[in-house]
Amino acid sequence: MPNESWIDVALLDDDPDFRTYIEDLLADEGAYTVRTFAQPEELFAGCEDRLPDIVLLDMKMGEARGDQVLEQLQARWPGLCVVIVTGYPSLEDMRNTFRMKVFDYLPKPFTLAQLRQTLKSAADTFHFGKSPQELLRARLGARIKVLRAERNWSLKDLAQSTGLSVSQISSIERGAHMPSIESFLAIARAFEKRPSEVLASIDF
Repeated sequence: MPNESWIDVALLDDDPDFRTYIEDLLADEGAYTVRTFAQPEELFAGCEDRLPDIVLLDMKMGEARGDQVLEQLQARWPGLCVVIVTGYPSLEDMRNTFRMKVFDYLPKPFTLAQLRQTLKSAADTFHFGKSPQELLRARLGARIKVLRAERNWSLKDLAQSTGLSVSQISSIERGAHMPSIESFLAIARAFEKRPSEVLASIDF
């Protein structure tokens, strides 16, 4: 059974050598589980069985068109993190790809360092590989920061409205610490929101 803290990567590519190459690269990293698929239908079935954290999607696969696969992925699993991989990069390809709201674009051939950086950026952005406690802290902290920014409040402003210290709020927003019940209620009151509203908005 995969380690729950590992990041689940799914690769769709019709080149068996490339699939093996990616499996070998990421197996040595010790932080990823990797599933590879040769056909879109296999990927869809794999996603139904267990939704991956990140999909590496080849855009050039013989009869299968990557953009059509991407459309189906986004329709069935909105918000899924997709990284486009292609051996035929062009400026227009990149423009079209980012219009489709993918996370990133990796032109072949790429180095292990480039792949590692892309996956790390995705993990940091989507908080993959975190425990439930870490994920809750990160999402709640990010939401509080957004609420503060919407009011154009500084950390000091929020501290004055809640009776908390600036360092406490900064630590909560960074996801370093979980607020106590009393602190969370004070923060929700400061934003004139019900605690349930704040929690519902973080999709946890």
